[in-house]
Amino acid sequence: MSDWNAAMAEAIALAQDPSAPRGENPRVGCVIVDPAGDVVGRGFHLGAGTDHAEVAALAEAGERAAGATAIVTLEPCNHTGRTGPCSEALLAAGISRVVYAQADPTAEAAGGARRLSDAGVDVIAGVCEAEASDINREWTVAVSRGYPFVTAKCAVSLDGRVAGENGRRIRLTGRDANIYAHALRARVGAIITGTGTVLGDDPELTVRHVPLLPAGPPTRVIMGERDIPEHARILGDSAATVQLRHHDPGRALAALFDRGVRDVLLESGPTLLGGFIRAGLVDEFVWLVAGVWVGSGPHGLPGTERLDYEVDVVESRALGQDVLLRATPARKAA
Repeated sequence: MSDWNAAMAEAIALAQDPSAPRGENPRVGCVIVDPAGDVVGRGFHLGAGTDHAEVAALAEAGERAAGATAIVTLEPCNHTGRTGPCSEALLAAGISRVVYAQADPTAEAAGGARRLSDAGVDVIAGVCEAEASDINREWTVAVSRGYPFVTAKCAVSLDGRVAGENGRRIRLTGRDANIYAHALRARVGAIITGTGTVLGDDPELTVRHVPLLPAGPPTRVIMGERDIPEHARILGDSAATVQLRHHDPGRALAALFDRGVRDVLLESGPTLLGGFIRAGLVDEFVWLVAGVWVGSGPHGLPGTERLDYEVDVVESRALGQDVLLRATPARKAA
């Protein structure tokens, strides 16, 4: 077999299995193909501390792995963490060829391809690289730079308001947009908000309306120095809650990265949101534009009017009576 795209497509599908959690580790799929072209082993990573995809696929293949090809979505790791290096497991099983899509971007785990090649294994890189990389987009960005991928979500009216007169909380978006927002929560490791939002709106910031992923509910993170009442809903036992008693976005992201968080959802008021934007720390904007005109009340982004800031819109579509706009920064202010 010389065209490995079909086998890689199966490995990519395995990596996206609903049981494959998002989080500190990447999502990886692997298939083992014997010399006759038959798939004899399949596996995907189930999360930190569990067998990597290659090891799971090798276990299913057993003795049939000898002389076979391993097709894996991410370069096999070459380090010992909670589990041993996949490069050594592949060599021990007698794999003759390894085909992978995305190179490992981490300094500690990279090098598996060279280790295998040096041992005489035929190594083919870059098969379906774009498709495989998209699975771990947020993780790849985070581990490459050392702080989590940040998605900022904001619901605004047609005239750019996030609340009613004098900051009165109002329902802006409808059911479809609400479900979409909860799906965003389900896929991240943490949700960040500010003390102002907690004290003013008393949000619970839990995942509802959509299933929880295997990694469990995201950690709720409160930024700010003010005390939070013991009866606040965000302190309930439905998810973990952490308060970071400062207003420094970079410091907060560094602390969360050290906790194993690789992607966060920023669901805050305009002040904290503006702080993240001015610091250049937002990777993706998700704007839910409600089909209503409020007329008075706070705007979504006060204090950012003078920023020289451009975005690329990557998605726009209707969500019921509301509109979803997804955008990424095109250029940050100097």
